[in-house]
Amino acid sequence: MNVIDLKFHKTSFATKPLWEEEEDVLVDEDISFGLPVHIVVWNDDVNSFEWVTQCFMEILGHSFEQSDQLALIIHYKGKAIVKTGPKSELVPLCEALLDRGLSAEIDGEEAT
Repeated sequence: MNVIDLKFHKTSFATKPLWEEEEDVLVDEDISFGLPVHIVVWNDDVNSFEWVTQCFMEILGHSFEQSDQLALIIHYKGKAIVKTGPKSELVPLCEALLDRGLSAEIDGEEAT
């Protein structure tokens, strides 16, 4: 039986490309600028209808009727979109809802 000794020669294939490519990196603010996202509020067993309605009126500027309907939808469906708009406007509103004990989050393709 013959043993074949194979030797690999080190060669340098690193050559400078004929052209340079540039990549643009978009940050979260660039992607979501002006695109609508949603505030979603989830049902819980802690907050009363009256409190949720009051929060929607004071923070989101909804009427009593709209706030009351949203509270009912959240109760029966488990969640509801309570506000839609640009992310830059909704983040402070969502934080205010969270500060008052509501289960709220920003939702949408651009929300990440």
